[in-house]
Amino acid sequence: MKFAELEIMNSRAKLSSGFREVRFTVRFCAWVTMALLAIAASSSVAEPTGDRRVLTIAYNEFPPFAHHTESGEASGEIIEVTRKVVEEAGYEPEFLFLPISRIYLYLKNGTVDAWPGLTNIPQLEGEVLESWAQPLTVQLSAWYLEGNPPLNHFDDLQGKTVIVIGGYTYAGMIQWLRESGQILVTEAPNHRAAIDMLKRRRGDYVLDYRAPVREILTEPSDSVVRESEVRSRTAAWLFSLANPRAAILREEFDDAYLRLVQRGELPAIYPNSHGYVIPGFPEAYR
Repeated sequence: MKFAELEIMNSRAKLSSGFREVRFTVRFCAWVTMALLAIAASSSVAEPTGDRRVLTIAYNEFPPFAHHTESGEASGEIIEVTRKVVEEAGYEPEFLFLPISRIYLYLKNGTVDAWPGLTNIPQLEGEVLESWAQPLTVQLSAWYLEGNPPLNHFDDLQGKTVIVIGGYTYAGMIQWLRESGQILVTEAPNHRAAIDMLKRRRGDYVLDYRAPVREILTEPSDSVVRESEVRSRTAAWLFSLANPRAAILREEFDDAYLRLVQRGELPAIYPNSHGYVIPGFPEAYR
């Protein structure tokens, strides 16, 4: 009997231990399941729906509209407008300073969400959605020295040396200029250097945008510099089509911009038009 009682007691102990192991296993599995569900829920917000609360906004050196400060911050007119619109739309902007060629690449592959840039850029056709809101107009001009002929027709560039800003694509037109066979293109590292090269007669015209050039025309000798209008373009927010929420972001930006305009916090929207174009301007880049 003692042996039998001992066997029964052992069996009960094993059974009790088995129950404890089962309870532990069930609790552990339940904990793991809850943890996995929490992770999945978190991932479903950040990844599948693309509902990020931080937007990566590209920008390039284009003073006074956009520039990189010495402290590494994004600054400028379009930067501040973009910051207001992004925050009004319920997001947090993360500005990323890039050369223009890298901006095109990152818009195509979705590394950045948006860029405040020129509309109707051939290299970005089919790669971006442009906002309906167009917060500013950008004027491209041909700068020349007093006493020399102004640029009245784009064909007047033939046989001339044109100074351009290194890294600028001029909405894709730089390639056309280089391949024309009738125009000699030379680069300057920045706007100030381009004007100085013009004054040294190292070129006949500087092809550059009005706002950044007028900002640096501060030296007494700059008074001999004259301007011919070439092309006016509107700027908008360009959203990467690699982002599945591009259309939603565009709608949110447009709505946010309109609310800010209605409250008097931002200027009215510029009309959606191609603006002024000098006679003879290449048809593909109008």
